[in-house]
Order: sequence, then structure tokens, then C-alpha cells
Amino acid sequence: MKRKLEITELIFKIISYTLLTIFALCCLYPFIYAISAAVSNREAVEYSKIILPPIGLQFEAFSEMFNNNMFWNSYANTLFLTLYGTIWSMLSSILGAYALSKKRLLFRKFFNFFLVFTMWFSAGIVPQYLNYIATGKVFAGMGITDDKWLVVIAMGMQAMNIILLRNAFEGVPSEIEEAAIVDGATETQVLTKVYIPMSKSTIATVSLFFAISRWNGYFWARQMISNSNEHPLQVFLRLRLDQYTDPEFLAGWNKVYAPDSVIYALIVCSIIPILIIYPFIQKYFAKGVNVGGVKE
Repeated sequence: MKRKLEITELIFKIISYTLLTIFALCCLYPFIYAISAAVSNREAVEYSKIILPPIGLQFEAFSEMFNNNMFWNSYANTLFLTLYGTIWSMLSSILGAYALSKKRLLFRKFFNFFLVFTMWFSAGIVPQYLNYIATGKVFAGMGITDDKWLVVIAMGMQAMNIILLRNAFEGVPSEIEEAAIVDGATETQVLTKVYIPMSKSTIATVSLFFAISRWNGYFWARQMISNSNEHPLQVFLRLRLDQYTDPEFLAGWNKVYAPDSVIYALIVCSIIPILIIYPFIQKYFAKGVNVGGVKE
């Protein structure tokens, strides 16, 4: 009986690892293809000859992109939105989650229900857009007229991330908080010295969620940022895609690389920062979601 279970377990592991390997290769292939298409010659890209390795190696597509000042400007705008957007979102989310985790909070059940209610029902894009425009007018009266700051401030919270942080804070033993208060700790010190260090896995995970959301943000950045010099990388990519698929623009194309190679080069460069950051946060990911997603 024991040997039969060992054989069954071995077969299960072989099937599981095989399926996971296939799935991983399927996820990895588009990125490899994008790199190959970015450095392949025009004929190989236009006639879909690329399967995995590049054909007719060239780096002019990357050179054209790197020599484009608008590319670096959009990259800087994306870094701005990601950095300050993540900081602002985490600050507001941590403070909100900490308050909602306290049973002594007046009308706590109502506020928690109201938070979850926003996940069930949405007013729609048009009311949300009007709300953002009204927010922009308020901050314009305060002297904040930069469109990038409007995106940072207006999109500061996500209900799901607040719930993850709230559940993580609720998992902190109350005895530790009581001991800190007895030692003379203030409310701010309890949050910064007790709750945040003991919830760093969830905080790192939620920070990653916010950072990826800001880095990949396109729709609201396109709608709310009117100045082309302030467009982030995703908007720049969309505009270049429209340009490089325009028949009038392609009619005069006489370069050794395909227009699509420039788009693929831009895609590769837009992914690299997330690929660099993710391995450092990955160790917190599973633990952070489990701690913040399950409430005992």
C-alpha cells in the first residue's frame, strides 16, 4: 500500500512539474519573442520568420528609441508617477487600514461595509472622470496645477489593498500593542514601531501591487494628462504604435529594421524595471497575500 502511494505521488509530481514548466515557457515566450523581434532585420519581422532566436541581428531600433528625447521624458514621467503614486497610496492605505482594524473606532462596521461596498458597485467611468476633474480644480486652487500630481493624488486608494492591510493589522496580537502603550508609546509609535514591522510582508506585497498599477497605468493618465511632455511611458507607447501603423508614415519607411522592431524595443525597455524589482519582493509575495487575505 505504501509503495502504491509513493508511485501515485511520483506520477502526480511529474505531471504537476511538467504542466508548470509548460505554463512557465508559455509566459516566457512572448518576452523572448519581443527581444528577438526588436533586434531582427526588417524582412524577418515583416514576414513573421522569427520563432525564437533573432534573425539578421541589428540594434538600430534600440538606437532610434534611445536617441528619442520623448522616450526618456516619458520614462521619467513614469518613474515619477510610480514612485510618488506608490508612496501616496501606501501612506493613505496604511493609515486607513490601521484605523479600520481598531475595534474601538466609532462606526467601524459602517466604514468597513462602505469600503467593501465600493468593490461591489461602481458609479462608472463618467462620474469617476468628473470626480477627478473636480479634484483637479480643488488642487489647482491650492497651487497644484501639474497634471501628474493629479494622477498621483486622485488615484491614491484601492479598496482591496486596504482590506489586505487591515486584515494584516488585525492579525497583530493585541498584547504587543498593550505592552507598547504601557511603555508610553503614542498611537503613531504603535503604528510605526509595532504594526508596520510586523506586517512588512503584506506591506511589501501591496506596495508591489500599487507600483505595477502605476507603472502600467494608461487610461486615466491618457485622459487626465493633457500636456504631451508629461505623458508616461504607456501613453508614449500607444502614440508610437499609432504612428508606426499609419499607412502614410510607413509609405516613406526605408530603414533596415521594421517599424514593429521599435515598438518591441520600447516594450522590452518598459518591462525591465519591473523584472529587476520583482525578485527582491517575491519572497514576501505569498506570505503577504496569505496573511492579509485570511482573517482568523
